[in-house]
Amino acid sequence: MKRFIAAGFFSALLLASSVCSAAEPLSDEQRLAEQRTAMMRFALLDGVWRGPATTTLRDGTRRTITQTERIGPFLDGTVRVIEGRGYDENGVVRFNAFGTISYDPSTQAFTLHSYAQSYVGDYPFLATADGYEWTFPAGPVRIRYTAKIADGNFREIGERILPGAPTVTIFEMNLRRIADATWPAGGAVAPR
Repeated sequence: MKRFIAAGFFSALLLASSVCSAAEPLSDEQRLAEQRTAMMRFALLDGVWRGPATTTLRDGTRRTITQTERIGPFLDGTVRVIEGRGYDENGVVRFNAFGTISYDPSTQAFTLHSYAQSYVGDYPFLATADGYEWTFPAGPVRIRYTAKIADGNFREIGERILPGAPTVTIFEMNLRRIADATWPAGGAVAPR
């Protein structure tokens, strides 16, 4: 009987040690490696993009602008940095947004941290087979952005989703990749 108790105790110790070792936090190097690997999904966004974008305003008016995006890796590839600018026909900036995409190995999830039109927020950012999707709340409405990137084309649509009502497209951009970008890592301040 004592042998069975000892064997049971030994088995419990082995199980506890394997659970504890599985729960050990990742080292900084491991976290960085996981972040770099996960962020490679979004390397297809890197570059300079330009094309038409149409927004439908609350009153139903449609406004077309020239949308530009510059996107690149930062912090040794662990973060993607995005700047979007929308220009009217006179070249005046009418829309400006800034964001970062990051990956947290602890939650195994991507996050978009966004600044746009006086709003700031952190939103779940989902990788899809050919792009991404993200959603944010706006009162009783949700706004969902879905993008597809392929063959030098970057198409994103924004939709307003209100429970019990048809989904309405409120934004569409169709961009072409026009150049590589060294931004944001390029041009860093040198130590001397």
